[in-house]
Order: sequence, then C-alpha cells, then structure tokens
Amino acid sequence: GKATADELSGGTFTITNLGVQEIDAFTPIINPPECAVLGVGRLRKQMVVFNDQPAVRTMLVLSLTFDHRLVDGAPAARFLQRIKLFCENPYLWLS
Repeated sequence: GKATADELSGGTFTITNLGVQEIDAFTPIINPPECAVLGVGRLRKQMVVFNDQPAVRTMLVLSLTFDHRLVDGAPAARFLQRIKLFCENPYLWLS
C-alpha cells in the first residue's frame, strides 16, 4: 500500500528518486526538520575510460543536500563516498 502523510513525517533523512522521470541529476530540497536528503538520478550508459580503455559503463548521479548547522561537510562527503562504494561494489552488502 501507500504510506500516509503521518507515516512520512518526523523523519531525519530522505532518499528521493527522480530517475524514473528520466532526470539525470537534480538538487533535492531538505524537508525540515530533516538534516539531509539524498537525490538519486537515473541509470544511464556512458562512454568512459575504465582500466585505461574506452568502455560503456552504467552511470548514476547522486546528490546530497544537508543542513550545515547539523552536519559538517567532511562527514557528509565521506557518507556520499560510502554510498558510491556500495553502488560500485554491491557484493559489499553481503559482508
């Protein structure tokens, strides 16, 4: 079923996905009193250099918006790097 407005209120963090709308990247807006929101764009194929060779890879843009009064930039960047690590190496979820 669908979540009610009451069930969605009072959170501290949101993950929002506009990838299903074919949006590559966007800047999500924090819903107070939350401290941060992670925006997820669509998966898309892109030509990149991988292991010094041209390759078509699946790419994803993640955008993290956070309240600097509550979260410093360095820990927020480390959090986003950790999300990136798990997206690039999904087998890590099993360990």
